[in-house]
Amino acid sequence: MRVTAVLAMGLVALAACSKKEDKAATAEGAGAAASATAPAGPVTLPKRKPGLWAHTINTEGATQTMKLCIDADTDAKMTIWGQAASKEMCAKNVVTAVPGGFAFESECDMGSMGRSSGKGTVSGDFNSAYTVKATSTTTGSSMPQANRTSEMTLTARWEGACPAGMKGGDARISVPGGREMTINMEQMTAMAGGGQK
Repeated sequence: MRVTAVLAMGLVALAACSKKEDKAATAEGAGAAASATAPAGPVTLPKRKPGLWAHTINTEGATQTMKLCIDADTDAKMTIWGQAASKEMCAKNVVTAVPGGFAFESECDMGSMGRSSGKGTVSGDFNSAYTVKATSTTTGSSMPQANRTSEMTLTARWEGACPAGMKGGDARISVPGGREMTINMEQMTAMAGGGQK
């Protein structure tokens, strides 16, 4: 359960460092992220295809799997590496186009869940598969095990429509012993924001 708790905290920490963008995406389709001549400068990340995305998260030798249901509304509120939080939480949030994909860097205050800074890269086809490589540092969290610097590689693969019983933002996380638990990533971010003054 410790790995699961740290994973959930890590995903929320990365996710909370993103803000919702209302501008149209500057890159669309499968080849957008893989352009070898991508211009530098702030951009909006492409939208993911709605449906069920299977995530494999590797961090510090531990591997965790998760299935996340994405619909149009959820995708508008969530980033490729987690869900978005209010822009007031993040003093810094920059996404730039780089050869082969995108780079991101952010600094966020998540209230009782601590302060988080993160940076990394995203590459792939947001209709079928993508990869995130990130380094995240959390300090001041009320969960002591979350206060650390960690490196994470997330690979995501589209599996089809979300199954019955799952709504946008729902994530099914495999835990030790072969069990699954379901959490809603949007609700977790809302709780993080609620801890702010």
